Amino acid sequence: MTVPHLFRPLALRGLQVRNRVALPPMCQYSAADGLAGDWHLVHLGKFAQGGFGIVFVEATAVEARGRITHGDLGIWCDAQVPALARIAGFLAANGAVPAIQLAHAGRKASMQRPWQGNGPMTAADQEGGERIWPVVAASAEPLEPGWLVPEALDPAGLATVREAWRTATLRAAEAGFGIAEVHSAHGYLLHSFLSPLSNRRNDAYGGDRGGRMRFPLEVVETVRAAWPADRPLFVRISAVDGIDGGWSLEDSVAYAHELKARGVDVVDCSSGGLAGSATAGRNAPRGLGFQVPYAERIRADVGIMTMAVGLVLDAAQAEAIVAAGQADIVAIGREAMNDPNWAVHAARALGLPDGGFAEWPQQYGWWLERRERVLERIRSNSPPVA
Repeated sequence: MTVPHLFRPLALRGLQVRNRVALPPMCQYSAADGLAGDWHLVHLGKFAQGGFGIVFVEATAVEARGRITHGDLGIWCDAQVPALARIAGFLAANGAVPAIQLAHAGRKASMQRPWQGNGPMTAADQEGGERIWPVVAASAEPLEPGWLVPEALDPAGLATVREAWRTATLRAAEAGFGIAEVHSAHGYLLHSFLSPLSNRRNDAYGGDRGGRMRFPLEVVETVRAAWPADRPLFVRISAVDGIDGGWSLEDSVAYAHELKARGVDVVDCSSGGLAGSATAGRNAPRGLGFQVPYAERIRADVGIMTMAVGLVLDAAQAEAIVAAGQADIVAIGREAMNDPNWAVHAARALGLPDGGFAEWPQQYGWWLERRERVLERIRSNSPPVA
């Protein structure tokens, strides 16, 4: 039989990914002092066992002040490496490529966890033991009224952040991750440089699109230089701000050309988030696969691999995206939370040999394949329904 496009292996530099299904970074807000714990191991391990080809650790802060909340993961110090290495090792042992998103929240730092308000931290949060910390951004423009006013990074500050990204990249390599992703989307630090709505600088890092892209591209160059040459680099973008006068798809095409020239392998195409949450749907109409056209346009215009994400729910939809050449990888996010075994279920739905049981961990597939034989016999002997 012809192997479905979704389950054809993908070569990425020195890696061979078993299929085109990825778990995107999804923050759990459950770390202590940036340290990964048992929650992160079990949460992420389920998806490797469930057949995903790539499993991303959530946005992981390159600086302590770059966390979104006190519960974010971090990779700003050596003490955080062993717990991340444990996760990367488990993912790899179960057939997935371990991946990590390196991030800096910028002016969206010092926030409450979503279930505690999802806004800027307040005096009440401080009374509960979680301090408010100063935040930085491209310009001294708060996210919204009532949010912290960030410090605009000066040349020394820019150099400090670049160095933080460099050392975080070295730690990610040491921890055993196969893929690194630079987060330049969703209103976080690098996106605040890209968008004309948040970048009001009048120096070399502001002004026209070339100036606004300068610092994010410097970070990408820094990461690519520190990341092993045989390991792929992804960059997540907000393909559009979805706000009048903001970053556009044409801007993203130009940015992707520059990313490709600097050794980026895959552009991870999301959208929105410059003001408010990227998942709130404030700035763009939402429907099934609503961000797939961004991945398709960048892939076609730039000649770079893309990852599509956003309300991709079932196997047929994901297969159609890859088969049509709209994207090379499909990320399954909240639907994967609903079904951690989404990938192996997709293999079965798309008709892989042996009922897809070969895609399961052998500890499960051995039992399930035999159960299926029993169920088939039961079904074949069932009396007709009146």
